[in-house]
Amino acid sequence: MHISRNKFVILFIAYGFAFLFVTSSLLGSTGFRGFPKAPDSLLGIDSPVAWKRAVAIIVLPIKIILLGPLALPSVDILKEEPPPPFIGMYLVCYWTILASAVYYLLSRHWRRP
Repeated sequence: MHISRNKFVILFIAYGFAFLFVTSSLLGSTGFRGFPKAPDSLLGIDSPVAWKRAVAIIVLPIKIILLGPLALPSVDILKEEPPPPFIGMYLVCYWTILASAVYYLLSRHWRRP
């Protein structure tokens, strides 16, 4: 690969936040920081509007991977209204690990003759 690991991780985090904010904004039920509100569905599938339901089903696998353990119904992090930086810090740590793993797998693939 022709991109450094640090640049890849920074781009991954930036695009992850952009994706999460745009999909949460489009599908409705967003809270203060673009994150879903606690009583609503975390993944935004329970909308009565057909196009929102279709978009939610299409982005569901990506959103589950990007949200990680926050997507599990047994995790009550969003229901207790944590201070604003905690969810962001969790996502940055989780996405750094995820981006490093993706970078490693892609770099192994590109190094093969």
